[in-house]
Amino acid sequence: MTLSLFDQFMSPTLLGIPLLALALTLPWVLMFKPGPRWAVNRLSTLQALFIKWFTKEIFQPMSLGGHKWAVLLTALVLFLITLNMLGLLPYTFTPTTQLSMNMAFAVPLWLATVIIGMRNQPNHSLAHLLPEGTPNLLIPILIMIETISLFIRPVALGVRLTANLTAGHLLIQLIATAAYVLFPIMPTVALLTSILLFLLTLLEVAVAMIQAYVFVLLLSLYLQENV
Repeated sequence: MTLSLFDQFMSPTLLGIPLLALALTLPWVLMFKPGPRWAVNRLSTLQALFIKWFTKEIFQPMSLGGHKWAVLLTALVLFLITLNMLGLLPYTFTPTTQLSMNMAFAVPLWLATVIIGMRNQPNHSLAHLLPEGTPNLLIPILIMIETISLFIRPVALGVRLTANLTAGHLLIQLIATAAYVLFPIMPTVALLTSILLFLLTLLEVAVAMIQAYVFVLLLSLYLQENV
């Protein structure tokens, strides 16, 4: 039973060939592209409105130096939202439940923000490691603590996204299995369980979008500290 619960998180293969690359390519196929009906296409207009709202929320409090990241972070949030939403469909694989893939997103982007800060304003970046007015005895301890917290940031980004999506998928599978098993024995309880499953699915749709937004929002905060 335990093995079957976690089978959904295994990378799919076909004839021994991993299909993870195909799963990562699919979201870009679903993105709407400009065309002759760009102005009157409702879905593409909705996508454009989301991009406008997202860029305004993320980059309005940021200096002009950080606006160069607008295309990258907007593409990343759309990519993560699409991956998370596609993973809620039956018989699909969610790449963002893989910690290795989330860390592959988090570490390079976090490291880029740190390198930008150290290159453009090294004194300001290093000042984050030691708050002003710290007693002399606490200086080595605080520097160690702030350095550890700095290096934990990408780990927290990857683990947060992985843990939230994994927990949601496990809950959906457990409740769906319970509803299926209880239906011939106690139909009323199975019906109530199915209603709970429907509500949980709606919650997971919200979590899929919120976690993608939080991932990019935290990256933008790290960038704001260094530009």
